[in-house]
Amino acid sequence: MARRVRINGLAAVADAAGVSPITVSRVFREAANVAPDTRERVLTAAKRIGYRPDPVIARLMSVVRGAKQRKTHPAIGVVRDDTLGDDLHDPAYQYVSTHDIRSRAERHGYLVEEFSLGRDGLTPRRLTSILRTRGIEGLVISPQSSRLNCSALDYRHFATATLGYGLQSPYLHRACTHMWQGILGAAETLTSRGYRRIGLAITDWIDARLDHTYSGALLFYQQGVPLRDRVPRLIFPANNPASGRAAFCSWMKEFRPDVVISFHMYVPDWLKKDLGLQIPEDIGLVVHDWTEAMRGFAGINHCRPMVAAAAVDLVATQLMQNERGIPEIPKQILVRPTWVDGPSLR
Repeated sequence: MARRVRINGLAAVADAAGVSPITVSRVFREAANVAPDTRERVLTAAKRIGYRPDPVIARLMSVVRGAKQRKTHPAIGVVRDDTLGDDLHDPAYQYVSTHDIRSRAERHGYLVEEFSLGRDGLTPRRLTSILRTRGIEGLVISPQSSRLNCSALDYRHFATATLGYGLQSPYLHRACTHMWQGILGAAETLTSRGYRRIGLAITDWIDARLDHTYSGALLFYQQGVPLRDRVPRLIFPANNPASGRAAFCSWMKEFRPDVVISFHMYVPDWLKKDLGLQIPEDIGLVVHDWTEAMRGFAGINHCRPMVAAAAVDLVATQLMQNERGIPEIPKQILVRPTWVDGPSLR
């Protein structure tokens, strides 16, 4: 009998209860159009013969039925902050692209819709209502505003992952670059190239977005070099990198690093025009967040397509397992960055 139950499934329960397999299916998915006595008879028969529904198949069938009812393809929402004039919208900042998120989502069978909190009066409460109305159950959160409007979303209804550590509350599953390895690897490479005084000049947001691993990794590295070669990090006075000119030039004159890990914008001009230094003859420059558009520089590639894939995988897994809301124990996926050589180093 046990073997028959495994093979025939609903049909075995239907035979035992004296009803049709369709009725058994309705009972197990808790449909409303089943008489109470019929429901009880089916459940009793299932217990008697030892049948238990497969939760994975049940979830898949729920998705299929839901798609038929909605007449639409399931989608994952990408939520970005879009507060007008926010410092974090400066073009020196890089974020995970919707293209990379979409590429991975499509492999899981999902479309992608992008939403901009703060634009055209879109509030967290309104966005929550829109998402639920459209049947969007999975979200990738990209914090891109110092106001962190995304923290006010009602996460109870969604399977969610965030990018980086910018969003600290609520604490969600997250995917990000492992910049501890990125900074240590860069420091070791620079040392092998003859650089001794390695300087780090970033904004507080950059450091916080990667859980302060920029600062932590550099401080750890400096414990193994002579005191005379330890350059204090520079945290710009504001999250708008363009406003850090005076602080950067003062820091350079006081501590005289021979190579700087910093932004691809602003810093090269400050080095040349304000300080009279040539790259790479007088000083080396490493872009802390390198992309294909920065081939004139050496840098650390955050491998954002892989970060995007990791975030989508976290959401897709939750959807498959029917998990929603703020996780009791959040998962973190760290993607190892890669070193990119370039003409900004001697």
